[in-house]
Amino acid sequence: MISHDMKQAILTLHQKKSKIREISMILKISRNTVRRILRGQTNQKPLTTSKYPTAQIKEVFQLCRGNVVRVQEVLKERNNIDISYSTLTRLVRGMDIRQNKKHRAGTYNFGPGVEMQHDTSPHKVVVGERKLTAQCASLVLSYSRRLFIQYYPRFTRFEARVFLNEAFRYMGGACTRCIIDNTSVIVACGSGPDAEIAPDMKVFGKMFGMDFVPHHIKDPDRKAKVERNFSFIEGNFLAGRTFSDWHDFNRQARKWCEDVANHKPKRSLGMSPDEAFLMEKAYLTSLPVYIPPVYQAGTRIVDVESYVSLDANKYSAPERLIGKAVEVQKHWDLVVVYFGHEKVAKHKRVIGQKNKRVTDPRHLQRIVRRLAHRGPSKEEEQLKGIHKDLDLYIAELKKRSKGRGIRQFSRLIEMKRSYPQESFLPVISRALRYGLYDLNRLEQMILFHLAGDFFGIDEGS
Repeated sequence: MISHDMKQAILTLHQKKSKIREISMILKISRNTVRRILRGQTNQKPLTTSKYPTAQIKEVFQLCRGNVVRVQEVLKERNNIDISYSTLTRLVRGMDIRQNKKHRAGTYNFGPGVEMQHDTSPHKVVVGERKLTAQCASLVLSYSRRLFIQYYPRFTRFEARVFLNEAFRYMGGACTRCIIDNTSVIVACGSGPDAEIAPDMKVFGKMFGMDFVPHHIKDPDRKAKVERNFSFIEGNFLAGRTFSDWHDFNRQARKWCEDVANHKPKRSLGMSPDEAFLMEKAYLTSLPVYIPPVYQAGTRIVDVESYVSLDANKYSAPERLIGKAVEVQKHWDLVVVYFGHEKVAKHKRVIGQKNKRVTDPRHLQRIVRRLAHRGPSKEEEQLKGIHKDLDLYIAELKKRSKGRGIRQFSRLIEMKRSYPQESFLPVISRALRYGLYDLNRLEQMILFHLAGDFFGIDEGS
């Protein structure tokens, strides 16, 4: 292949009236090569727009919103102008009518331990056979490109602290600066590097020796190292994977980071992120000696069912605390209930669901006590064994009464104590024979029987 410099030398010598033989001898190339280059230069004609409808092309280009394929189709359909696609694109470039011009892009280069980048992205996933949108939280070290991801049903300030706590533990430290976007999860007010970081997030960052720095508005390329990973995550990690619950989801995400994302070599690094991380690890700020657990605390009143409400779900508490105020601590995977300084309940937290109840059987003492009252009542025991007809009568009366028939048995005991057995038991036998279980009429029969005894009334007359 003839180089560009050689072509220029041939054309220069030809312009100086040198013959083909002389040019061939001077440059030590064949005469056929010289002839071919001179012939190509002679036959090459500059592309002009004089024979093309420039005005119509500009008009259709604006109508088609810059889609050159549609410009070609519309010109042929409406104006019967047939221009090849390659020619049309060259004309568009020559007329310089594109609005979104490509600009030169630069790169950001950082030393080890200087910067890390954090961002989130919504992904369509299936968790426990439910299709939903999960928030993918990602953190990447700018120097070594080491990546860590986790998924959450939503991403609030609580989930941000949970994720960053896990990410710093995974990295074994933190960089001095973390580039973020201008989301209100971390930013309290303002935008860009001059934004005000939320006080609790600022304290959280200082604990790990780092500062949050939002990028300028409309400058997402400032955190391109974390942005470009999201398409890789969707196309590699999420493809063909199923997740039983959120804990299984994040376990698989962590394993994927270790086995795939950080193990795969990168052309920009010339090595894998794990290998580059070995050079960066010594420059990270060390983790605190003690890292306090991440939780969100709030006050709740134990309701009449002995439950406290949290995120549209209910968790049981001891029955003795009904109507009292307790402190509920929401961890990522646990719910802990405190009364005063005493931990009174601990439950596994329901994540990504609503209207669920989590119950500790030890908190249901009242339900256990009710089971003990299903046998005969003490009133029924007092009436049993006196007479066989009375035993049969109270058995039938219990079937026709609500609950255990305590009210009816109490009234029978009162009748037994108020009236003599010579009148009480015969009337019970007669009422059993006729199926009479109305205690008001039973008492009238007892009184009528007594009246016969005192006043000589013959029941048969």
